[in-house]
This record gives sequence, C-alpha cells and structure tokens, in this order.
Amino acid sequence: MHEITLCQRALELIEQQALRHKTRRVTGVWLRVGAFSCVETSALTFCFELVCRNTVAEGCALHIEEQQSECWCRNCQDYVQLCSLRVRRCPRCGSDDLNIVADDGLHIMRLEIEQE
Repeated sequence: MHEITLCQRALELIEQQALRHKTRRVTGVWLRVGAFSCVETSALTFCFELVCRNTVAEGCALHIEEQQSECWCRNCQDYVQLCSLRVRRCPRCGSDDLNIVADDGLHIMRLEIEQE
C-alpha cells in the first residue's frame, strides 16, 4: 500500500504551503491521480484522513480527480483511451505507435485555506 507514503508526502507539501501563506487551516485539497499510478482511491481517501489528523489539514474536504488513460495515436492522429499500460496498442487501429499522455503520479492541483 503506497497510498500512505503518497499522502505523507502530499501533507508535507501542503504544510509547507500553509506555513508560507500563514494559513490557519486548510479546508480543501484537490488531487489528481494519474491513470497509471496504481493508486486505489478508497485507500487514498482513508490514508489522507489518517495522516492529516492533528495537522493544519485535519478535517479538510478531499477532492480526487482520476485522470483518464489517454494516449496520442500517431497512426489515427487522435487521442485514444487505453485499458491498461500493459496493452500498448491503439484500440481503434491496433498501432503500437502511441505517445502516452497520462501519467503515473499524484498531483496537488489546488488548496483551499483559511488565513490567519
């Protein structure tokens, strides 16, 4: 379960920003989960709540956006969705000449704060 490590690192970044902006409390966090990150959303939610206890982000609203598994097919000249990173063929034309647009990371997109 790498979700706990991801949440701990995200909280470190959130706390850095809270300190930088003289924040009393973080009330909302928007995360984008990469399509190929292997992150389980329910585990991420649970771990985030756990690591935020007794911090500036305790009780904040967590908003999770799951990125689509988007690739650019050079043969079709269009964006297509992959079911898995293991199957690297265009579902339309079968070409393996794909440029993966989706990523495998976790990104903090936005913070909502209460300032002092």
